[in-house]
Amino acid sequence: MANPNPLMVQSSGSDPADSAVQSALRTLDAEGSGIAAITAALQSDLRPPFVAAADLIRNAKGRLIVTGLGKSGHIGRKIAATFASTGTPAFFVHAAEASHGDLGMITADDVILALSWSGEQPEMKNLISYAARFRIPVIAMTAERESSLAKAADVALTLPKAREACPHNLAPTTSSLMMLALGDALAIALLEGRGFTSVDFSVLHPGGKLGALLKYTRDLMHTGDAVPLKPLGTSMSEALVEMTSKGFGCVGIVDARGHIVGIVTDGDLRRHMGPGLMTASVDEVMTRNPKTIDRDVLAGEALEILNSSKITTLIVTDAHKPIGIVHLHDFLRAGVA
Repeated sequence: MANPNPLMVQSSGSDPADSAVQSALRTLDAEGSGIAAITAALQSDLRPPFVAAADLIRNAKGRLIVTGLGKSGHIGRKIAATFASTGTPAFFVHAAEASHGDLGMITADDVILALSWSGEQPEMKNLISYAARFRIPVIAMTAERESSLAKAADVALTLPKAREACPHNLAPTTSSLMMLALGDALAIALLEGRGFTSVDFSVLHPGGKLGALLKYTRDLMHTGDAVPLKPLGTSMSEALVEMTSKGFGCVGIVDARGHIVGIVTDGDLRRHMGPGLMTASVDEVMTRNPKTIDRDVLAGEALEILNSSKITTLIVTDAHKPIGIVHLHDFLRAGVA
């Protein structure tokens, strides 16, 4: 009996898992070649229009309007989101919907970034005519230098030709990735050109894991009487009471000026375990010059310090004086870890 779906025929001697991996490797190789082609183009013919496009977007009084259709439209939505989240006001307008009222979203102060691999979508004609009528600058991202879109644009970002990862060279795969990569490159060039900082980024990303990572140490730290502290010369019996009552598994040691000079941790207790431990001074047991952190350090950076140092607690200081304490559990509760 004939197989009803000849596309699903598989050699009886082939390993399906190996075939899938080999297919994936061919796809990644094809798409990697596309990125490499853009890299080479940016060092030659693509360099001047890329600089011009960045200048147009940077100097716009309004917003960046990203538009496209099909797979280019899906990529355009992501590019618009990346620009918006990195300091360039931007949003996506579907090229077909533009002809049905959405042109009203675009003002004379805006700049349009139009994505089309062929540069010949008829649905984009009305949008391009509207841009010409109101003198709205258009940046084209296309693979066809002589296309209608490229010729109508103020700046044409002509992508190098590349074979799709699809074995039939039909499904947009490599081409979509190349558009996305060039859009990311533009967004990051503008981010760096503006000096957009992690602090600016945190303003635009208050929610989710990113929002948690962009909190400050001061937002998570315990303060006041919650901070376990004892002065130099304190007996270990007293220090142990402080450690136990505060529940952080450590106690910070301060000198006469109130500066943090050491810390006694559970690890220090184990290393000095013996009959004389409770009568010893903290000076004899503590770890000197402990790792501390500033209150204005981002939570993500503080977590990296904890992980790289293989510790669970950090004393927060201001001018060498302890003002708070943060524990790994605080990062877990905040969604940072």
